[in-house]
Amino acid sequence: MAGVTLEGVTKTYGAVTVIPPLDLTIHDREFVVLVGPSGCGKTTTLRMIAGLETASGGRVAIGGREVTDLRPGLRNCSMVFQNYALYPHMSVAENISYGMRVRGVGQPEIDAAVSRAARILNLEPYLTRRPKQLSGGQRQRVAIGRAIVREPDVFLFDEPLSNLDAKLRIEMRTEIKALHRRLATTIVYVTHDQIEAMTMADRVVVMNGGRIEQAADPITLYEKPDNLFVAAFIGAPSMNFLEGTVRRVDSGFAFCADGDVELRLPEERAAQSARAEGQRIVLGIRPEHVAASGAPEHSVTLKVRDVEPLGPHTMLIGQVGDAPFTAQVLPHTRVQPDDTVSIPLDLSKLLLFDKATGKALDRSETFHN
Repeated sequence: MAGVTLEGVTKTYGAVTVIPPLDLTIHDREFVVLVGPSGCGKTTTLRMIAGLETASGGRVAIGGREVTDLRPGLRNCSMVFQNYALYPHMSVAENISYGMRVRGVGQPEIDAAVSRAARILNLEPYLTRRPKQLSGGQRQRVAIGRAIVREPDVFLFDEPLSNLDAKLRIEMRTEIKALHRRLATTIVYVTHDQIEAMTMADRVVVMNGGRIEQAADPITLYEKPDNLFVAAFIGAPSMNFLEGTVRRVDSGFAFCADGDVELRLPEERAAQSARAEGQRIVLGIRPEHVAASGAPEHSVTLKVRDVEPLGPHTMLIGQVGDAPFTAQVLPHTRVQPDDTVSIPLDLSKLLLFDKATGKALDRSETFHN
């Protein structure tokens, strides 16, 4: 198996640059997910690795071998698409083996490869069926089986679960992760679903406007986002953001947000707070970082607009000061729409961002007014 290296890779369409110079290293046997909103360049990047799109500049290498100018069939990648792309008149076994038959591979070798793929993907009972006789998840497994028999250096997945219902998506996430463990291969996977990215990847690459905003393991992305874009994109429901300034209060500091909101900042944030004093910043805190109890100086007043009971917890959706705010509370919390409630926050979990640059405060050396 092999890693993938992109060095200064660009993609332009006429005068429009959709991928500015992009550098990315994907290690051998690593499961990397490219994630971001529609139009961020993740699928274009994947297709340049596959050779389905020609890079306008830069270098693409697979396993240390430069493939920038090679056609797709010579790159030894297998790609799985979101629409399965199965032949309806062929059986499962014929779909899986089609590429091998086209290449003139002998029947004994074909039979062995199909048998192995079917065993790995639990498709053995379905080998004689046609695609129309299969569920969506089974069809996707057939598409994956067709990729497996090629024994590629790299597997490429382009939003393979987007056509499945919620239950099947969860099941297929588990199956693809198990497949990665069994095959010990390199996988590059594209999705717009950040939950898919977080639950499947060894490393997540968050893209925006053709650029990489941050590449890290899922927990690092969640707990230490580099900037406001990553903080807002990763996590469901999204992180809450309050805009305001840091002011010195007694022997410490307080965050004063628009709409008469004031929060006493933890002592362990004193160095960051001192640097931010008097500057416009954004305080971020996730809906689940609500404390069981807390002093008034560590609480916000939430004007509740809606209540969403979800079983293990309840979401209170409303407004704090002038900003939208969501709080995750215990399931039996008695709150109704239009109530006003005090929400204690676990301020040890807060994040601070430079309002002007969007960078996390501990990653921003200077402020920009």
